[in-house]
Amino acid sequence: MDALDLARLQFGVVTVYHFFFVPLTLGLSVLIAIIQTMWHVTGDETYKRMTKFWGKLFVINFAMGVVTGIVQEFQFGMNWSEYSRFMGDIFGAPLAIEALLAFYLESTFIGVWMFGWDKLPKKVHLASVWLVAIGSNLSALWILIANSFMQEPLGYAIDPKTGYVKMDDFLKVATNPNVILQWPHVFTSAMTTAAFFVLGISAWHLLRKTKERDFFLKSARVAAIYGVVGIIFVVLVGHLQAQHMVKTQPMKMAAAEALYESEDPASFSLFAFGENSYLKIPRMLSLLAYNKLDGEVKGINDLQKEYAHTYRPRDKRGVPIDYSPPVMTTYWSFRIMVGAGLLMLAMALYAAYLFWKGTFAQATTFLKWLPWAIFLPYIANSTGWIMTEIGRQPWIVFGLLRTDQAVSPNVSAGMVAASLITFTLLYTVLMFADIYLLKKYSVLGPEGLEGNAPQATAQAAA
Repeated sequence: MDALDLARLQFGVVTVYHFFFVPLTLGLSVLIAIIQTMWHVTGDETYKRMTKFWGKLFVINFAMGVVTGIVQEFQFGMNWSEYSRFMGDIFGAPLAIEALLAFYLESTFIGVWMFGWDKLPKKVHLASVWLVAIGSNLSALWILIANSFMQEPLGYAIDPKTGYVKMDDFLKVATNPNVILQWPHVFTSAMTTAAFFVLGISAWHLLRKTKERDFFLKSARVAAIYGVVGIIFVVLVGHLQAQHMVKTQPMKMAAAEALYESEDPASFSLFAFGENSYLKIPRMLSLLAYNKLDGEVKGINDLQKEYAHTYRPRDKRGVPIDYSPPVMTTYWSFRIMVGAGLLMLAMALYAAYLFWKGTFAQATTFLKWLPWAIFLPYIANSTGWIMTEIGRQPWIVFGLLRTDQAVSPNVSAGMVAASLITFTLLYTVLMFADIYLLKKYSVLGPEGLEGNAPQATAQAAA
């Protein structure tokens, strides 16, 4: 593997590890704010205890997300210096706003919220938790605005002296059509992640005939409703994203379906290996792409010819440029994401149905599966991002800069390999530390956590 391969692998590893923590932070911040609002409105002390219990778990996860996120930005200057030169004028603005506005907002008010219990007026304290939730999700928005430019460049001009992109229209950058769909998809997937996290832990305690039955039933009920809303919108927005992708990145859609030859009407395959597809559903891909039973979906071979004509057929060394991404990685990551999403949809709807019938606590078989279902949103989140980023290859900025043009020219394979091994080991330790702490305080339950409140708060903050 050369420096380019290792730099790509390192960024992929760091991103997947970082995004292990992010969705739970985004979704749980809003869920905790909702629960604290319910306490404020109803005066039911159970909701206050729920806010504190789930809030402790939120703080642990938030801290881990911050640690892993910082390293990502250093890679732009070190492993991807040519990308930073080319994209600095565009990429720097949303990241600066994210750091100076959104991140400082959530970081400041998480401290106010953590240490303001019984010290601040109730309304002020309630406002602080909502500011944490808003700040967290605004932070995600600005990062996704930066990423959306890489998917669909808008609002830019090419500097004639340097050949680099410069910002031409900030409003177009900030309101990129890609981010208008991408951010809701990330936000609702975060809602789903938090919902299954709370459902799984609540089910675990209910199976053990906990003394806190009312506490975990109320937690599970709120999470079930939150999860149903989240997963339904994940599916709907994801469908709109796929239709947008057909227009803006048709090669990604072709790779996601392992479609080598254009079809009209286009079939959806359930299995593919190499260039062979099996168990095809006639007209289904056209239906997904256009909401009708016919319509052409272009294949990889035709798109390769188009891209070679539109951009350039060969690189500076005279080697033909392959404009198709790794097809099987894109194909199967898409199907794993969709499969996990549909399973979560069925489970969330069934949980809501059981609450409607009043038999949730008695459905022991279903409760046994819910703790394992905590992994489903993590699988969907990771494979979704793998499909999104791998499917854009060979472009790092679609249509403007290829990934092989973006890597740092003076960083050797040995340098990248050393940092890759170091950070992978470090992040593995951090991930297991996060899982250990979340499991420890989840198992303690509200009663045990309240009995060890000073220690728990100190460990969570650390």
